Amino acid sequence: MIQSKKMMDGKDFTTDPLPTNIVGASETAYYLVKRYRLPLIMLFHVGVFAAVFYASLVVRFESWVPSHAQNHFWLGMPLVVSVQLLVFYVMKNFHGWWRYVTFADLVSVAQSSAIATLVVLAIDYLAIDDFQISRGAVLIDCAFTILTLSALRSVWRFWDERLPVKQRVRRRPALMLGSSPDVAKLAHLVNSRPSLNCRVIGLVSKQKVRSTRFSDISVLGHLGEMSALCKKHGVQTVYVPAGSLEAKAMRDLIDSTREDNVQVNVVPELNRMLEGGTRIPVREVRVEDLLRRAPVELDQIAIRDMVAGKTILVTGAGGSIGSELCRQLIDFGPDRIVMLGRGENRLYQINRELCRDFEGSTEVLPVLANITDRRRVAEVMSTHRPVVVFHAAAHKHVPLTEGNAGEAVINNVLGTKIVADMASEYGVEKFVMVSTDKAVNPTSLMGCTKQIAERYCLALGAQSKTKYVVTRFGNVLGSAGSVVPLFKEQISRGGPITITDPRMTRFFMTIPEAAQLVVQAGSMGRGGEIFVLEMGEPVLIQDLAKDMIRLGGLPANSIDIVYTGIRPGEKLYEELYYGDEQSLPTAHEKILTAFHREFSLQETIESVDELLNLAYGSDAAIRMCLKKLVPEFGAIEADGSAVGSESQSSLHTVVF
Repeated sequence: MIQSKKMMDGKDFTTDPLPTNIVGASETAYYLVKRYRLPLIMLFHVGVFAAVFYASLVVRFESWVPSHAQNHFWLGMPLVVSVQLLVFYVMKNFHGWWRYVTFADLVSVAQSSAIATLVVLAIDYLAIDDFQISRGAVLIDCAFTILTLSALRSVWRFWDERLPVKQRVRRRPALMLGSSPDVAKLAHLVNSRPSLNCRVIGLVSKQKVRSTRFSDISVLGHLGEMSALCKKHGVQTVYVPAGSLEAKAMRDLIDSTREDNVQVNVVPELNRMLEGGTRIPVREVRVEDLLRRAPVELDQIAIRDMVAGKTILVTGAGGSIGSELCRQLIDFGPDRIVMLGRGENRLYQINRELCRDFEGSTEVLPVLANITDRRRVAEVMSTHRPVVVFHAAAHKHVPLTEGNAGEAVINNVLGTKIVADMASEYGVEKFVMVSTDKAVNPTSLMGCTKQIAERYCLALGAQSKTKYVVTRFGNVLGSAGSVVPLFKEQISRGGPITITDPRMTRFFMTIPEAAQLVVQAGSMGRGGEIFVLEMGEPVLIQDLAKDMIRLGGLPANSIDIVYTGIRPGEKLYEELYYGDEQSLPTAHEKILTAFHREFSLQETIESVDELLNLAYGSDAAIRMCLKKLVPEFGAIEADGSAVGSESQSSLHTVVF
């Protein structure tokens, strides 16, 4: 939870951010109440327990309490209240917020009251006669305590959600997409959060259904009537549960409500909301919600066996994929995550994030190192003895590597060779290399160097006890230097958006999906495989640009799109397999595997050594050597696709 600090009367208060409706002198009182909330709540309960116990005594003796019973009350009241206070504290009944009370909280109140009553009766039974308490009053007290506290807590929530008090800010009406009981529960959870300043007044089904009512929330219509429903009920916010709407339907919904200034927001699914405590991470629609395929949730059952209690090394840990790998791996309880990177600031940031947000026994160790430094990599391997290595370090930007051929070769080829060699030498069980679809029929220096790095790892794996596997995927949405941040920047400046060619398509996936594929591949791989996520249909880059304009709340024609021509190393269509790579299904329906062409380790070493000897020479010499090693490198047909793109048709047969 993000926290803020305020200085009040010379004191430092660390609390939740101050609500916007609390200003002026009440600000100090607000922070004082927040800081001393638990003692104040316990003090309030002391008064309630004492008052309820006396009321129980009055009921027990039918309004007239004899003097001996009053004496027993004053003797027994400290005991009853103390026991109740202790039991309620142990059962954590003082720790929740009454405005978020649920049926489970009321059950907990009943349990705590029953336990306290049994304890009091046991003590009373064992105590001397002068200390006896009316057992009938104690039983009545149990029932009255349950009723009183349940009523107080429920009234607080009822006040917060329902009562139309003029002095309070009126919540804006909202609609929620869906017509199932879970969606109705989700709507009630939204209504229980005043911070959202919205109240769901009805549900909207995706298809025409019979009118249904869930408590006080009804299904008002179907998705095709959304615009009319918003106008009829004065709605300015529509909530869409995450993953409930396909990309095309989401785009249509945004288009149909834009003219009415209706904001479409995404809320987590019910189970995630229940895990979220008092805060609901409502967000605006993001570009990944508009992917031309449903996001893939990978089966991670086998991952824990690979990771739990072991030392894991992640290279390129400061990058988009490397840092996400660290976030996902830590959930599976490794003994240690060694985060290797040469970018000091980015490595510091991911280390700080993991240490702040994740609690547990996992040791997080940032290591500044360059993968091209053999002695340093050997030192890291010998010191930490990783069991699994995820190799994500690479130069990945096509235009930059085109102008810096030597650096691309040194980092992507030499760096991979060194890390792979050290993994074999120090007995790493599994080595997972992060590759790219640009390694297939490469037309760029980056893609060509990744192809050679793939070749070396797989050839080495044929001779080593270490299991080497490769993962390939398309472009990653939102990663550093990718097209999404570029388009956002161009839109924020008012345009134009620059696209190299209107026909250009790419496969896209989200950063978490990419990291999941890499981790899943590590758990599934037996060595020698190339794993590929089933990525659906390729996306036209110009459609992606139009989606981002739409998400910015702008008319489609408000931002110009300019076509600049294909850059060196680019091709119109990306591929995930070579034509002669045998693709087969795996145990996971969304992952395919390609068994690579056989490469002799000795020939591969000779080829890599030849290339590395030219790394500090001219770019022309490097390109000639790459062309020799990867014949398809650099050849582009008249339509902009790579030579060898006949494998594109076979790819469609296998993948789609």
